Amino acid sequence: MTPRGFSRVAAVDCGTNSIRLLVADVNPGTGELLELDRRMTIVRLGQDVDRTGRLAPEALERTFAACREYAEVIRDLGAEKVRFVATSASRDASNRDDFVQGVVDILGVEPEVISGEQEAEFSFTGATKELKGRDDLARPYLVVDIGGGSTEFVVGDDHVRAARSVDVGCVRMTERHLVVDGAVTDPPSEEQIAAMRADIERALDLAEETVPLGEARTLVGLAGSVTTVSAIAQELPEYDSARIHHSRVSRERVREITARLLRSTHAERAAVPSMHPGRVDVIAAGALVLLSIMERTGAEEVVVSEHDILDGIAWSVA
Repeated sequence: MTPRGFSRVAAVDCGTNSIRLLVADVNPGTGELLELDRRMTIVRLGQDVDRTGRLAPEALERTFAACREYAEVIRDLGAEKVRFVATSASRDASNRDDFVQGVVDILGVEPEVISGEQEAEFSFTGATKELKGRDDLARPYLVVDIGGGSTEFVVGDDHVRAARSVDVGCVRMTERHLVVDGAVTDPPSEEQIAAMRADIERALDLAEETVPLGEARTLVGLAGSVTTVSAIAQELPEYDSARIHHSRVSRERVREITARLLRSTHAERAAVPSMHPGRVDVIAAGALVLLSIMERTGAEEVVVSEHDILDGIAWSVA
């Protein structure tokens, strides 16, 4: 039963690497969000999109399989409203109509292929709503959401002041720089790492044209690359959302972890107890994006948030 004053909503975020669901009771009046179910499935929707410009049939089928599972959860929990937001991979694909029709058939709602700026707004709201009022975190915040295909940068206090989405993400950087003859190089060469780093730096230059990265006082990091780095930094025996949420990782620790991941083989990364199998091949690129952002902004630490675009989408529905 939904508590008085609350709406039961479902938010789906379909990105380049993963699709995620949040079902929650939300009270816009009090600012409370009571989580009922939060889950994530690695579907790699953006597989080869950077190269082909199309969503691969097997990537679509993986995504639709996850949608069928999510439809059951939404039905069982009785969510009154559903909002499905699709990001980078489906923005870029020539056959995105196939994706849209499949989602409509399964979930009964049309996926909204939102702009990078809208994506940034949702991420900022989701990440910062519960940080307000904390004396130990200076404002303005810089929220960075490192996805599979793109990274969103948002600077703001109570509201967004500036936002920009750029085309660097853990999947895109891996496929562009670390794949040779169809396989991820283990470990990558110095030349591959340098080329990837240069690509990330160019993207940061673009972001800085719109977003005053240097003005931020607190860096807040979102999404799987950042949360996985936090899990590694804490040497967690398994992925533990409660211990990751609002953890802090120093720049020096991020540098150490990034160097280790870039030197490691697939087997070594897969053996990390907190590593999701779907992140094994792309985590090194994601960590390098995070490190590059911290070095560019001078951030001494990153505050890691498990609450992100999904929470922002849920608030927008309510």
